[in-house]
Amino acid sequence: QVKLVESGGGLVQAGGSLRLSCAATGHTTSSYAMGWFRQAPGTEREFVAAISWSGSSTRYADSVKGRFTISRENAKTTVYLQMNSLKPEDTAVYYCVAGPRTTAQAMGDMYPPFWGQGTQVTVSS
Repeated sequence: QVKLVESGGGLVQAGGSLRLSCAATGHTTSSYAMGWFRQAPGTEREFVAAISWSGSSTRYADSVKGRFTISRENAKTTVYLQMNSLKPEDTAVYYCVAGPRTTAQAMGDMYPPFWGQGTQVTVSS
């Protein structure tokens, strides 16, 4: 059983920063690709960023490139999303995801098998 627990969401003004964390527990999660999706009200969930199990490969959605950075540490079972220059359109529930036997590149084009409960990020204008 894989469990993902997010933290770090909150309210921030436009132009500000937040860092989301996701702690993974369960079967060999250190060997899983991990990432983040988000869902704004009335929209579908969309890919944000992903990182390979080793941390050597990443992928970002075009909408966050240059502003968000994904990383992982703690024996590769904790993943972070550093979000800078936040915009009101970044407001959403952010979900941590994980997937075995996949890559950071592929995670942006799939529905990962494991999801956290989500954490709210609200950016005010």
